[in-house]
Amino acid sequence: MPDKDRSAQYFLDLIQKSKRGKLKIYIGMSAGVGKTYRMLQEAHALLKSGIDVKIGFIETHQRPETHALTLFYKGKALEEMDVPAILNQRPEVVIVDELAHTNIEGSKNEKRWQDVLDILDRGINVISAVNIQHLESLNEDIKNITGIEVKERVPDRILAQADEVVNIDLTADELITRLKEGKIYTAEKIDTALRNFFKNEHILQLRELALKEVAAQVERKIETEISLPHNARAERFLACISSNEKTAKTVIRKTARLANYYNSKWYVLYVQTPQENPDKIALDKQRFLINNFKLATELGAEIIKIKSNSVAKTIMEQAEARAITNICIGKPHLSLFHIILATNVFNELLQKLSTNDIDLIILS
Repeated sequence: MPDKDRSAQYFLDLIQKSKRGKLKIYIGMSAGVGKTYRMLQEAHALLKSGIDVKIGFIETHQRPETHALTLFYKGKALEEMDVPAILNQRPEVVIVDELAHTNIEGSKNEKRWQDVLDILDRGINVISAVNIQHLESLNEDIKNITGIEVKERVPDRILAQADEVVNIDLTADELITRLKEGKIYTAEKIDTALRNFFKNEHILQLRELALKEVAAQVERKIETEISLPHNARAERFLACISSNEKTAKTVIRKTARLANYYNSKWYVLYVQTPQENPDKIALDKQRFLINNFKLATELGAEIIKIKSNSVAKTIMEQAEARAITNICIGKPHLSLFHIILATNVFNELLQKLSTNDIDLIILS
């Protein structure tokens, strides 16, 4: 892109960004750390300063201290957020809890985070909250830590778009004490919680993930707001997947994490060889492939599907055409040393990568 076009696009982006509402997200390691309470405290402070604040949705979980803070809002509690009403009233700030929530059937958007994007596009500022376990790219990590697969998830790009991300932190002992005192869940749910998410070792790992995520957000903000040197290399990632469902999903999620860390554009490449024609692979693999494309799109990737006899050649052609700096692949089933010796294709790919200043990242 010529310098004058790049300059014009940058100015256009600034104009559009200035018209968009600001997004602040409170993030925590689990339920009960105080995200909702903190949002409501901030709402009270804004009201006292003369700011027009409305509650779009709040989930108190029947916690007395949280419920008490909602009394300033005149209106009945709703089970779903009324987006048209918010857009019509056009408050300066709207409080939207449970960012990962799935809307009821028949809603305009499937997810609440999509509602938030609509609100932001109308120039309304949003304060929201989410737990670390709901972040899409961490889904496998959370499952490995807790043994539970979280169904309601938020794409990483939503967090990356936030103007401010604040971590609400407690020690594991403080959180468990709050749970046992009945300040998080009702009495009948406490024992189950202590056996699952609220095990001490689980809390410590979730806390680490939350702290790392917020630290990464701060680094991204510094990098985007402080001009890079003219000769600095912009990172771009290319995730290469096959119809292998588990490997592809891992490659997509880990590449998304890397791309979000560097605030970079990234792509997912699927090379359909003659052996992977739809009439030659099982229906379940075709379904897995479609689901993985959907996952990649939700995480912010651009999908590239190409029919070719040569995987290595296609990877390099796409890498060169799109100025890719990092190619991400899944861990080979055989040892890397064996593959390099046994296949000219892989060896050819490595040679081309080395001459084009492109890094190869092998993801476990």
